[in-house]
Amino acid sequence: MLTIEKLKEFGADVDEGLQRCLNNNDFYLRMVNMGIQDGMFDKLEASLSAGDLDGAFEAAHALKGILGNLSITPILTVVSEMTELLRARTQTDYSEMLKAVLEGRDALKKMAEE
Repeated sequence: MLTIEKLKEFGADVDEGLQRCLNNNDFYLRMVNMGIQDGMFDKLEASLSAGDLDGAFEAAHALKGILGNLSITPILTVVSEMTELLRARTQTDYSEMLKAVLEGRDALKKMAEE
């Protein structure tokens, strides 16, 4: 089960995220669980694999909003960098950034399943 303590250990700015959720722990945890299940992670991966920078930007930008509102800082930092590169339509190898994003999401999913 995902807990406030596990999120803090992960590096999330839980206090900031909780403020956005009216300091309601259950609501915040429910939102984090929903956020890590969001289909934009898959869209980001598929778009980058297909070389679709517009689709990848759309997915990264959406994830930036989700992760930012929840203050999931470790993943947010990478997604924010990707968003700006994609906004500028930068042709680069996004594989390491994508790997970090998906590994972060998967780590949170694993915590939620424990």
